[in-house]
Amino acid sequence: MCGRFTQKSERKIISLEFYIKDFLSDVLINYNVAPTQDAGVIVSDDVYRYVRYRWGLVPFWSKDPKIGNRMINARAETVAEKPGFRNAFVKRRCLVPADGFYEWKKENGFKTPYYIYHATGKPMSFAGLWETWTPRTEKEPQSEADLFSQEADKPAPLYTFTIITTGANEKLKQLHDRMPVIIRPEMRDVWLNPKTERDPLIDLLRPLPPEQIEFHEVSRMVNSPQNNSPKCIDPIKN
Repeated sequence: MCGRFTQKSERKIISLEFYIKDFLSDVLINYNVAPTQDAGVIVSDDVYRYVRYRWGLVPFWSKDPKIGNRMINARAETVAEKPGFRNAFVKRRCLVPADGFYEWKKENGFKTPYYIYHATGKPMSFAGLWETWTPRTEKEPQSEADLFSQEADKPAPLYTFTIITTGANEKLKQLHDRMPVIIRPEMRDVWLNPKTERDPLIDLLRPLPPEQIEFHEVSRMVNSPQNNSPKCIDPIKN
């Protein structure tokens, strides 16, 4: 799975790497992004836009937004069929810019955190899905005044996302059996294009080759989402 990741690249780097034309939010810097937190996401309607969504997908049909707490990841093997993800897979795909992510290796009864990143040091783009959720009205309006009142008091929609995962490559299997799907730069347009057919999309849901990934052990301070500093990704000196 992918339960924590980093977004440390500033606006200029994000803009150049992902060809962002429209920033609808300030670029978020977070060395320890955790589920239910906001993060930067890239969506496209022919123009790449940087937006701010909450991590943990809430399907539009859900009655309770707390469902998002357990929908932070979607498995590549079933994402096109699972009721919670299949609609977004067809219509609402996104990229999640990430400088790296964390995994915990079980060693001698303990879980040791590792920071994983692209061998080039450049930001990666996780394959993601997004949704819009709006709370349902408790009661039907009884009059025109009730209707106007409900419209005025209508809460803002909640925008959420999930990260698609696949089986780990040979290098990462020593840490964990899953990893995020990382869309190669030359295939980002294919992923975001709403006209892309199902089979080419499925073909993108593969692990990144092992030679493109590096990792090192980091401090257990990353275990707490409250810790958010560059120290989170510093290598442990043995």
